[in-house]
Amino acid sequence: MHKAITAMAACAAALATAAATAAAQAPAASGASADDPPPPDRIVIDVLTVNGSGCPAGTAAVAAASDNTAFTVTYSDYLAQAGGDSDPTAFRKNCQINLRVHVPQGFTYAIAGADYRGFAHLAAGASGLERANYYHQGMSQTTPVSHTLKGAYSDDWQFSDRTPVAELVFKPCGEDRNFNINTELRVNKGSSGAGETSFMAFDSADGSVRTTYHFAWKRCPGT
Repeated sequence: MHKAITAMAACAAALATAAATAAAQAPAASGASADDPPPPDRIVIDVLTVNGSGCPAGTAAVAAASDNTAFTVTYSDYLAQAGGDSDPTAFRKNCQINLRVHVPQGFTYAIAGADYRGFAHLAAGASGLERANYYHQGMSQTTPVSHTLKGAYSDDWQFSDRTPVAELVFKPCGEDRNFNINTELRVNKGSSGAGETSFMAFDSADGSVRTTYHFAWKRCPGT
């Protein structure tokens, strides 16, 4: 059943390739209010650990934008489902990613916002929830932000979170601090029919649907 539902999600995501790709390629500057322009030299992002039921080994990929304005996370097996003959534990999936972001000397960064995308098929009476937060290691975590979809619903979804400029948390200059991302999907069958299966996914078999994190940049003092 899971393979069938995953296939449904992949097909739906494929049908939405054009719209999702266009959104992913939209200028990141609209969501990242930076005090300084991005550094001219390329940044490098190393994936240190990936843990969680929503991101089994080899199913999450991270890539930096060529203009240093953002980085993306793509998932290929991140789907929560409930109802029908779903596994009782499948209603909640989560993922924790630990990154090392190498930035050019003299610069530091914060995350100005994030765009989360996926596909959901929710029967009438069911609901789905996406929740996420992120933070620099050893610093205060951002408050988890949740978004809810209610059935009946069968379409792409996108949620965008933005951090006010005054609340941006920059990595301390000259310090090595890993960057952590926590995400979660939940599906509640609610009052939907006993035989109806509902799901919500970050899934993107063709790589067209991705989560985008927008950088804000600052020059470090004395540079």
